[in-house]
Formats: sequence, C-alpha cells, structure tokens
Amino acid sequence: MTKGNETTITPELYAYMLAHNPPLDPVQRQLVDTTYARFPDHAGMVSAEEQAPLLAFLVRLVGARHVVEVGTFTGFSALAMAQALPADGTLIACDISEEWTAYGREAWEKAGVADRIDLRIAPALDTLRAMPAEPHIDFAYLDADKGGYIGYWEELVPRMRQGGVIAVDNVLFHGGVTDPWATGSTAAIKEFNDHASADARMDSVLLAVSDGLTLARKK
Repeated sequence: MTKGNETTITPELYAYMLAHNPPLDPVQRQLVDTTYARFPDHAGMVSAEEQAPLLAFLVRLVGARHVVEVGTFTGFSALAMAQALPADGTLIACDISEEWTAYGREAWEKAGVADRIDLRIAPALDTLRAMPAEPHIDFAYLDADKGGYIGYWEELVPRMRQGGVIAVDNVLFHGGVTDPWATGSTAAIKEFNDHASADARMDSVLLAVSDGLTLARKK
C-alpha cells in the first residue's frame, strides 16, 4: 500500500496553509468569531476556515447557479458559497434552528448576498423532497446530522445535473471511521462512506481535508 507523504499538520503548518489561501473577509471573520463566542459548546459545527475558500472555489469551478446546503448552523459556509455565486444565483439553505441561522441572516445582509440565499427552516428531507425531481442542482454541500446523510444523499443525487458536484463534510469523523466497533454518528458515517463510494451514479473521492471531505461528481 502506498501512503504518499507523511506530512503532519502542525499548528505552524496549518497557519502557513491559511496564509497562502484567500483570507476570510471581515464579514466572514466576524461571523466565525461570533459563533465561537455565542455557541462555544457547538462551535465545532462551523466549517473549518480553509473550507470557506474551497467551497467558493468549487462553486465557481462548476459554474454553479443553483446550490443546496444541508445543515447551515450559523451560516458561514452558506455565506462563502453565496458570495461565489453570480448575482442571479440561488442557494437553498436547509436547517431546523431559527436561533443559529439568525446569525447567518445578519451576516448575509451585511455581505450583500441575502437575496441569493433562500433559508428554509424545516426538516431537510422535507425541503429536499419538495424540490423539483428533475436534475437541476449544480452544487450541494452536506454538513448536517450524520445519521441522515444517506437519506439526504438519496434525495440530492437524482436532482444533481450531469457534472454537478456534492461535497460532504466530516467523512473521517475525528478518525473514528477506522474503529470496527464504532457506534452512533461514527457508525453512520462509516455506512455513508460505503454507500457513497459504491454509488455507480457518481464519481467520488474522499480527501483528508479538515475532518474529511468527500467530493462526488454526477456522471
């Protein structure tokens, strides 16, 4: 088995990486800082800092106009993706918390992209199932309850246009996916990873970005 390089991501190397990526703009930075200040027990749910420019890059790369996000929290990732959309692009953000997403709404207004984001407060499966059944989604980002990943995936994949991309976060789940006795969310992620990699409708790669990121392209 080839392992490639064995680079350890030290704090110094992580800082170096961030310094060579597009920096967070003032609205993004304020939203991240506010999230950590207001919700310290849940702040780990916010997407990693390096994922914001990556998601924006992917949105631009696929020429996305129609984006769906499952799991919005305080709106950091939605903000980054909406800023990368064209002026007439739309992002449907799925979440169940008015409290958490209120901070996102405020940031989206400050950044001038609120008109691109359609926040739907409801169970995400209900929101996805209410969407048109035909392929129309260019890009989707999945970062929600881990036990729901397969269900969300199965609603998203038929609605992705050919060449559309789904990005799925936390697919290494703090390294727990190598545990043969995993339970709970870790077991759910392991089941999802097997499901996604075996899906003949998609070309998928699992990457060691942050807590693990799967990128899957509709064939």
